Amino acid sequence: MRLCPTTTSSRSRRWWSRLLAITLATESPLQEEIRTLVAELNTLLLTLSPPEFCFHLTVEQMAGPDTTVWVARDSGQAVACGALKRHDKRIGEVKRMYTRPDWQGQGIGRRVLGEIVSAAVSDGLEELVLETGHRHPAAWAIYEKAGFIRCGPVLDYPDSDYSVFYHKQLAA
Repeated sequence: MRLCPTTTSSRSRRWWSRLLAITLATESPLQEEIRTLVAELNTLLLTLSPPEFCFHLTVEQMAGPDTTVWVARDSGQAVACGALKRHDKRIGEVKRMYTRPDWQGQGIGRRVLGEIVSAAVSDGLEELVLETGHRHPAAWAIYEKAGFIRCGPVLDYPDSDYSVFYHKQLAA
């Protein structure tokens, strides 16, 4: 797979330069900048689904020992996040996936999801599950390209017209 652009246009060079400048690391969600990022996600989700069908983890819950949070940064600015919540030794859940609008479409969400999947495999989890909204086709595409398969309700989520559920087997 070729990782460098085949064209030398200035637009292409800027895009690749920006993508390469993105750093990705685990961080505490209790930082003010991450609280702001998660608040943006919450605001967006509430425009797409009724409040009773928005299943948010708070940043305090995200800081728990069962959850790892990844943050993508561009020149130090938090631009995306995602989390792995471990429910037991077998099942993990993808939570709080969000990329700020100016950074969407650049593969950052895919990179965050890749880190979550890699961590789940390293932890010996057998399956990843997630719930996303019924009006999130961009999220569906990322999950499906990563090998997630639509399924019925997972964990203790209610069956709802507002939710779409996915799972991915990690181990046999």
